[in-house]
Amino acid sequence: MRFLSNVLATLVGLFLFFMISFFGLIIIAAVFGGDEETVAVESNSVIELDLSKVSLDYAGKINFTDIGQYTENHDGLMDIIHALSYAKGDTDIKGISIINSNSALGMAQTKALRDALTDFKKSGKFVYAYADVYSQKDYYLASVADKVYINPVGELDFKGLSAEVMFFKNMQEKSGVKMEVIRHGKYKSAVEPFLEEKMSEANREQTNQLIQSLWTSMLKDISTSRKLSVEQLNAIANNLGARTPEMAKASRLIDGITYEDHYHDVIRKALDVEKDTGYNTVSIVDYAEANATSAMDLESSDKIAVIYAQGEIAEGEGDVNIIGDGAMRRAIRAARRDEDVKAIVLRVDSPGGDALTSDLIWREIELTKKVKPVVVSMGNYAASGGYYIACNANKIFAEETTITGSIGVFGVIPNFAELSQRIGLTVDQVQTNAQANGYSPFRPMDDSFRAVTQEGVERVYATFVKRVAEGRKLTPAQVDAIGQGRVWSGADAIKIGLVDAIGGMDEALAEAAKLAKIKTYRTQEFPEYEREVFAFFEEMGLIQSRESLLKETMGAENYAVFQRIQVLARQRGVMARVPYELEIQ
Repeated sequence: MRFLSNVLATLVGLFLFFMISFFGLIIIAAVFGGDEETVAVESNSVIELDLSKVSLDYAGKINFTDIGQYTENHDGLMDIIHALSYAKGDTDIKGISIINSNSALGMAQTKALRDALTDFKKSGKFVYAYADVYSQKDYYLASVADKVYINPVGELDFKGLSAEVMFFKNMQEKSGVKMEVIRHGKYKSAVEPFLEEKMSEANREQTNQLIQSLWTSMLKDISTSRKLSVEQLNAIANNLGARTPEMAKASRLIDGITYEDHYHDVIRKALDVEKDTGYNTVSIVDYAEANATSAMDLESSDKIAVIYAQGEIAEGEGDVNIIGDGAMRRAIRAARRDEDVKAIVLRVDSPGGDALTSDLIWREIELTKKVKPVVVSMGNYAASGGYYIACNANKIFAEETTITGSIGVFGVIPNFAELSQRIGLTVDQVQTNAQANGYSPFRPMDDSFRAVTQEGVERVYATFVKRVAEGRKLTPAQVDAIGQGRVWSGADAIKIGLVDAIGGMDEALAEAAKLAKIKTYRTQEFPEYEREVFAFFEEMGLIQSRESLLKETMGAENYAVFQRIQVLARQRGVMARVPYELEIQ
């Protein structure tokens, strides 16, 4: 029987090997087989600004180490912004249509894209917008358009900003699963959900100031585009004065109420195309892919490296959603050692994460500064660990709507002692020394372990404060006063010395060129993530991931709540992370 089972196991193994190899060859052929056909942009065309598939600044480069090939995507926000810049001078492009965009971009990203559209309009070409329903964030983007239209039975959400935080204290008590928390910083409210039933006064204070600052920034831009005062806009929000299409038009937030087919007639008229005929369109993602290198000065040997640090900070290789020390440190070193790279722009979009990984990346920046200038461009978030890796740059730019600061640290450790007692599970231990057993999640945390862990948190906080003080030329006392885990908007951060100037990627690149004393340059994007090609199976849909299965079963909104719980639950050890990720709709 053992012989037969071994033979069967061998046959099954061979079958799986050949199946994996077969599908692997299909994937390799699909990814690397020949030149892809690029989209041909016809004359008299309109760019359709569909943002449903755009969420990251950087779409990423992947180096498949097992086959020695790499792939590169061009559907990141920066690719979109570069494409819009190129479109200004493209005679084939006559305008842009923002139609039912359903954007997944954050506030600072939306601001950057909005600025790019404002710049595009300087060419004299049109920008029109239409939606069945406008969320606040989507309206903020659409308000830059020359004309804004809405469906006759549509809705426009314009009521001001709010922030909601989920608390787990009572759930812990009912379940018997407790998260032991050690923190430094009275504003370090990332751990508050485990300790309280509602916001502390410190957290309420910082959150209120933050959303007020973001709302002020939004209103300023909308006011300029729609020629309405900030006071008028606040009155509309307070009274829900744009909740119907008719009210939105009367309030002058939109220009027209019509169905989508009539909206296309408006574009046909702008293009001088007959009413019942089609007109040429190209999606922004296809246009970005077709013109990925068009605006690049390939004649120049001088380069500025743009290194993207996006996502939560964690140990390991990392990917487009996680800042890992593997890919990040390798990228910084490569840019530092390349003699053609004259400066580095570090684009940070991160709520923070692992403190040790943050310090490892900080160290690479510190070493690089001795060789060439480093400028930081902040996206939606550059908070806690995200600020840690940015604080020693030569100059820091942020958008007004960037969430930054959060200089504070904490430790979160799960404890199952109460649950174990309820279900009759007991543990016993022997040890050679007084502290040998360390921490057991099946016993209540003792004072000795808590004291040692608190000591570690305080040590990391002191290091964090020192890094910021040295990088920003402040005293430790000054940093501590604006630290304590408190978050700030970019607009407020400039007032207290955490950032140097308000601006986006263009301003950061211009400053990097100035510091490097170069006039012409081309950019090179990093990092390049290393992985094995067979990990590509899941992405190609041949294997359904656990996440996609859960999302399909739970629904998108419930899965989003589940993800928040997961992020909080997996926070172990000393963390430097923002209190929450603010979602604005």
